[in-house]
Amino acid sequence: TLVSNVSFIVCTAPLLTTILALLIYKKEKATRWLVGGSLIALLGVALVVYNGNFVLKISPLGDFLSLFSALLWAFYSLIIRKLSGRYSAVFITRKVFFYGVITILPFFAVYPWQFDVSKLLEPAILFNLLYLGVLASLICFVVWNVILKRVGMITASNYLYLNPVFTLTGSILLLGEHLTAVALTGCVLILSGVYLAGRK
Repeated sequence: TLVSNVSFIVCTAPLLTTILALLIYKKEKATRWLVGGSLIALLGVALVVYNGNFVLKISPLGDFLSLFSALLWAFYSLIIRKLSGRYSAVFITRKVFFYGVITILPFFAVYPWQFDVSKLLEPAILFNLLYLGVLASLICFVVWNVILKRVGMITASNYLYLNPVFTLTGSILLLGEHLTAVALTGCVLILSGVYLAGRK
């Protein structure tokens, strides 16, 4: 499917998390600020992702897998919320990574390892692996699990709408891309929606 489709569909994770939380946990309540803010933020995400170049091209399998990914993230958040009352964030993250490694090992029977191990010591590959393994995976998962415990699942999930804002900012600062009026409007909607969703 298109990259823009994936970017937008994956950003429905906060909305899916909220819906599941309301269905499963009866203590969770949806205020009009939460629903309205979430929808405004999602509209902002659409503006940032499509940036005025909206092309409707539905790819059923790819779009379904993207939506399934967002749904799995919502279930992950629900499960972590349940576990965080009994276990520390580091312990939970360690278990998630351990079982992740165990479940991926059988794939090597189908797709054998063919990468030259000596290349792992090349600086570019080594630092990319360290970044992905330590910062982008381990530390981010621990922080996410701590945040779920401290601020709650629905509030934490709404901050995920900020991902496109950070991505856009990074693309401007690091890649020299230009900020368009459509993307700026999207950022304003995202920030407004997240603020409104967080109101009591």
